[in-house]
Amino acid sequence: MNVNDKRVLVVGLGKSGVASALFLKARGARVTVSDAKPQDQLKDEIPVLLDHGIVVETGGHGERTFGGQDLIVVSPGVPTDAPPLVQARALGENVIGEIELAAQFFPGCVVAITGSNGKTTTTTLAGEIVAAGGYRTAVGGNIGTPAISLVEGATAETIAVLEVSSFQLETIQTFRPQIAVVLNVTPDHLDRHRTFTAYTDAKARIFENQRAEDYAVLNADDLTCVELAARTRAQVFWFSRTREVKQGAFVHDGRIFFRDHSGQKEIMLVSEIPLKGGHNVENVLAAVCVGALLRCEPDRIRKAVHGFKAVEHRLEYVTTIRGVEYYNDSKATNVDATIKALESFPANIHLILGGKDKGSDYSVLNDLLRERVKRVYAIGAAAEKIESQIKGSAEIDHAEILETATKHAAATAKPGDIVLLAPACASFDQFRNYEHRGKVFKEVVHALEEQANQKS
Repeated sequence: MNVNDKRVLVVGLGKSGVASALFLKARGARVTVSDAKPQDQLKDEIPVLLDHGIVVETGGHGERTFGGQDLIVVSPGVPTDAPPLVQARALGENVIGEIELAAQFFPGCVVAITGSNGKTTTTTLAGEIVAAGGYRTAVGGNIGTPAISLVEGATAETIAVLEVSSFQLETIQTFRPQIAVVLNVTPDHLDRHRTFTAYTDAKARIFENQRAEDYAVLNADDLTCVELAARTRAQVFWFSRTREVKQGAFVHDGRIFFRDHSGQKEIMLVSEIPLKGGHNVENVLAAVCVGALLRCEPDRIRKAVHGFKAVEHRLEYVTTIRGVEYYNDSKATNVDATIKALESFPANIHLILGGKDKGSDYSVLNDLLRERVKRVYAIGAAAEKIESQIKGSAEIDHAEILETATKHAAATAKPGDIVLLAPACASFDQFRNYEHRGKVFKEVVHALEEQANQKS
């Protein structure tokens, strides 16, 4: 793609939008950026863009801004059915996302990982396995570094391990991962995708441009993933923690194996996995598949898994105060992720739930709440909906804000109890993002720890 002297509009000034604008400007494009947020909310981003001669529009999208552009790059947070984008497409303008922009410039091999839950852990772990296998590795996408920022230092030998979201996959055209991984598909983002079918279709686009020599890695224990196997031209490899698979990674007799046409190899013991929860066994199996398909040695895969630390905000142990353990799972932004978090502890949980609702049904939590949760602390915009749907399944504390919920839980919990932030909601009602929410939780917990130490 040649963008020199082309008129390019970047819509949305998130991390990927800023990275895209700077990348395009460096390649000679005439770049404008447009964001609906007011100028005072973008004070960190605007000076950098202006310094590079990029035109900045804030506080809304002007109709004229979208006209006459050679290319429009839309950030994942901007809905694809936003009226200016619909109009631009109707006028024949080319509308793509940042992940597609990166795909058109990235010179190496791409491993793409998606799913409703576990993407970040699996992407990070797969990146470490691939690096341990001796490859030049770049990790990013929907986590940390935008994919477009990985292009500059990449060569034909570089393997990019990318987390990709349904929002990013909505705007692809040529994006073709040599290894595409779908971890699971459960209801999420229904406030944007509207139906589970539309959400699944967006996830399935990860296979759209794959060829017969590529690989698709799918969860054999997830019914929707099994159905997705028919949507790829690539060679399908499975992972399962409940049964053996013909080709892929599986658990047998407490050990993880990988099997392909050349035979079967033992990778490691399940007991060597350093992460809590059965869902993390699935994440490890998927990452093992990636490593094995890239011919990484079993011993190197095992060492990478064995040395892996839980990713921040994903069932992250924070501390223990007077016998009460605190866990930060701020990344549990949907109901299924919260179920997985609850399944990681047998009982005595004080659960902080709530945030911005994504069209979720919280009543599916009720059985687990009865079995394992002493009290729920409801916060954020979704609090009343959550309380109405879980009524009778656990004691409820209408805490409204995270700090209050954490302090109430600390005051109520007894030695041996767990205080767990696993909100089942987006964070955007009270926080910038789930990382911000997780950091606030940890700050409150550490302040409580200091108080407890001063008293003892």
